[in-house]
Amino acid sequence: MHILSFFEISLPVVQVGGGLIVVSTGWAMLTRSDQVDRGQSHQAVTQDDILRNAFYPLTLPLTVGPGSISIAITLGANEPRHLGANLVALLSAAIGAALIAVTIYICYGYSARLAAAVGPSGMDVILRLSSFLLVCIGVQILWNGVSALVKTLHG
Repeated sequence: MHILSFFEISLPVVQVGGGLIVVSTGWAMLTRSDQVDRGQSHQAVTQDDILRNAFYPLTLPLTVGPGSISIAITLGANEPRHLGANLVALLSAAIGAALIAVTIYICYGYSARLAAAVGPSGMDVILRLSSFLLVCIGVQILWNGVSALVKTLHG
């Protein structure tokens, strides 16, 4: 929040910017051509390329990158700042964060096995579904920011 204050950036603006980035990322994944993937199969592929492409659709790019930063700032800025009555809220948030971390760790750890089990067609379906959900999440973040900005015009 201090960084936003330093640059005089409001939370709704961060939501609009973050929403646009998340929508852009989701849209690029959703409209990605299968021809690009087929063209790469004729080139030399390294182990890193295989691992990178094996789990990327499963990460739903909100765990890394600008989308995660936008979401973290948006959610963190709405948290109350006093400790007394919110000890239960802080404890439940810590437990929730730990569960999410364990879930991400398990998903990343077994993503290659899942990719092999579902095959290329299954991974394409997962990619398209993840991309669509990512676009929807981005639109929701964007809408929250736009709604807050529009309210400031009337006040």
